[in-house]
Amino acid sequence: MVFSEDSRVKIPCILHLVSLGYQYLSIKNASWDEETNIFSDIFKDAIARINSGMKSDDIGRLLDDVKLTLDYEDLGKAFYEKLTERSGIKLIDFANFSNNSFHVITELTYKNGDEEFRPDIILLINGMPLVFIEVKKPNNKEGVLSERNRINQRFQNPKFRRFVNITQLMVFSNNMEYDDGSPEPIEGAFYASSSYRKPIFNYFREEEKLNLAVLLAPEDDDIENAVLQDNNLNVIKHSPEFLTNKSPNTPTNRICTSLFSKDRLSFLLQYALAYVNETDGPQKHVMRYPQLFATKAIEKKLNEGVKKGIIWHTQGSGKTALTYYNVGFLTDYFQRQSVIPKFYFIVDRLDLLIQAQREFSSRGLVVHTINSRAEFAKDIKATKVIHNHSGKAEITVVNIQKFRDDPDVVRTEDYDVTIQRVYFLDEVHRSYNPKGSFLANLSQSDRNAIKIGLTGTPLLGDDYNSRTLFGDYIHWYYYNSSIDDGYTLRLIREEIATNYKIALQKALQEVKIQQGDIEKKLVYAHPRFVEPMLDYIIQDFEKSRGALNDSSIGGMVICDSSEQAKQLYEVFENKYAVKAQLHEANYTCYELPKVAEEKSSYSAQKQRANKVQNAALILHDIGTKEERKQWVEDFKAGKIDFLFVFNMLLTGFDAKRLKKLYLGRVIRRHNLLQALTRVNRTYNDFRYGYVVDFADITKEFDKTNKAYFDELQSELGDEMEHYSNLFKSAEEIAEEIESIKDVLFRFDIGNAEVFSQQISQLQDRAQMQALKKALADAKSLYNMIRLQGDYALLANLDFQKLNQLYQETSNRLDLLNLKESIENSTDNTNLLNVALPPVSE
Repeated sequence: MVFSEDSRVKIPCILHLVSLGYQYLSIKNASWDEETNIFSDIFKDAIARINSGMKSDDIGRLLDDVKLTLDYEDLGKAFYEKLTERSGIKLIDFANFSNNSFHVITELTYKNGDEEFRPDIILLINGMPLVFIEVKKPNNKEGVLSERNRINQRFQNPKFRRFVNITQLMVFSNNMEYDDGSPEPIEGAFYASSSYRKPIFNYFREEEKLNLAVLLAPEDDDIENAVLQDNNLNVIKHSPEFLTNKSPNTPTNRICTSLFSKDRLSFLLQYALAYVNETDGPQKHVMRYPQLFATKAIEKKLNEGVKKGIIWHTQGSGKTALTYYNVGFLTDYFQRQSVIPKFYFIVDRLDLLIQAQREFSSRGLVVHTINSRAEFAKDIKATKVIHNHSGKAEITVVNIQKFRDDPDVVRTEDYDVTIQRVYFLDEVHRSYNPKGSFLANLSQSDRNAIKIGLTGTPLLGDDYNSRTLFGDYIHWYYYNSSIDDGYTLRLIREEIATNYKIALQKALQEVKIQQGDIEKKLVYAHPRFVEPMLDYIIQDFEKSRGALNDSSIGGMVICDSSEQAKQLYEVFENKYAVKAQLHEANYTCYELPKVAEEKSSYSAQKQRANKVQNAALILHDIGTKEERKQWVEDFKAGKIDFLFVFNMLLTGFDAKRLKKLYLGRVIRRHNLLQALTRVNRTYNDFRYGYVVDFADITKEFDKTNKAYFDELQSELGDEMEHYSNLFKSAEEIAEEIESIKDVLFRFDIGNAEVFSQQISQLQDRAQMQALKKALADAKSLYNMIRLQGDYALLANLDFQKLNQLYQETSNRLDLLNLKESIENSTDNTNLLNVALPPVSE
């Protein structure tokens, strides 16, 4: 019985794509251009059909131009612009998408010289290979990671540049349901855009109820027989496994329906891809599924005549990118109605204006900025939609900080009512006071304007309520989903150790005795209180760098007051900062001594790398705006280890390397969640962000979290099972620590050599994988274990040594995998020897 990757996943997927409207093309009788894998005859026929009256010579020259663009080192940007062009000569007919040619083919070789690879399934649109699908059988070794690693190597190879440039979308699937608890995308069906480096694997969770009776054509027995015959798999036709795998509800077939049904593919090709200019070269992003469904939800609301609403997407979910995608989508939406749209992005701080300007510009939008009431009034009166002369898509970013409460900021007569204005209002959990003037004037002056609020933490109070101000929710995407999809991390809250609590309480008492009855914030800013607090923070952070085996992470202290922040920074400068040969305005730049030194041990080098050597103080009255901006950028770049802040950077600040947050005060309501999620961005192989709680935020977090849970429950009902897993719970941590203990107790974790000898006796891969996971968990939960004195085994563990044990375990597992691979190869050879005895002469 055949029970292979092809019979279980590939052939059922091909037949599903045939049902979606793709014509099966046998590679045996086909001809194509091997330099680009464009099927020239199909291309020429399709171009002639969708470009009425175009001569064959012109089509030939068009094909030559297309090939030329595929040689550019631009990640296919020039080709994509030509692909999506809707005026003049068209490569794809987007106005009548069914007018294009759709084919599916298997095992098409992508070849350049001696280098080659063969994706399992390729989708041709008008003869151009725009999509490929790689499949694996369920429970395959290494899951879809094996395919990701292979595609990383292939796409970094310059010989495959043409194929990378022409590819728009990729799917990788081992036909399994997602394992939401997995730190890596191992099981499931994932999609990605092409990349010269490492493609990002995205989850896809369908939110619409698709009508499969309409989308899927009835099974055609003749086509099925032809596909099976072409792939030498006639034998599986009536097998129960094949019948099961043909179901449209398998993970691979589901994602193909979601992405490659014709309406969806048309949407994705036109609106869901973005070229982003980064410092290390161009990147190609694809819409995350919540961005896709938020865009479709906006369209639905507009069709219903609704002019305002809220996109509630958690921090780190890409709300600026969502705005960018919607500039393209809504431009076409309104132009189909002969309406000209003009787009605004409203922020309430200069740093957010700069950040938005950078994000939009990097994606190719022309950005016009406004910083004053006069500029805004002038822009409102303008009859032109864009300020640039190139005709490129444009967005106007408006910082309302200085004029949000000006009663005369905009008046009815200011507006040109022939223009459809679309306002995206960023971070609508703050600064939009209904008793102020900006919102009222915006609503009264242009009642036809569309206002879309963006927030990860809507206001829920009786006083200011986001829904009262901006309308109902258009779309939701909350922490649980973002964590499951791997876009953000869960958090671990760490209390401070008991001995330091005692030291801090003692220092506090000494200050009170010395100073008498003084203001609380001055007590917390006193050097006698600040110094032991800083000692704890620095020692804790350096230990964390060692335990997590990553000296590149940064930390931030949210201080009780600006006075405390200044005092912490002063003590740091005098006690911990590496004295510099150069001195910048706020933070210390350092260079290693250049005198000849004896080379230190690897362990000593690692320990030195973990040291905190410099910091920056970010307060509104310290430094100029330009200096503060530079300090923040230097922190993001890893040039600064630590930030001391009070009210700045608690929202709208994204630095992926920020992995440890020290809370010196209780922050209230939505501001608390905003601050906490500064450390929830994905970074390297981190599974968690860490929050060290000096102020005991437990009650405030539980209260705030319950308010959001209740709000979601009222909107989503049974869909909202739980919202509280932003933090890993104490019960989960205790259970995980017990599990770690159970795995590690039989090994000598105090002696790395003995440990190595012990694991060398193990032959069971599953046992080794469990050991590797336990060591990884122990690293992640370092401080939680350290603080729980009753876990004697783990409390005594040398966490510097933990990384050595983890590496030894990884090496042993690699060796077992190699041995299994060799044994399987030998077994297969022996099976063939038995199955194919020598032919008698």
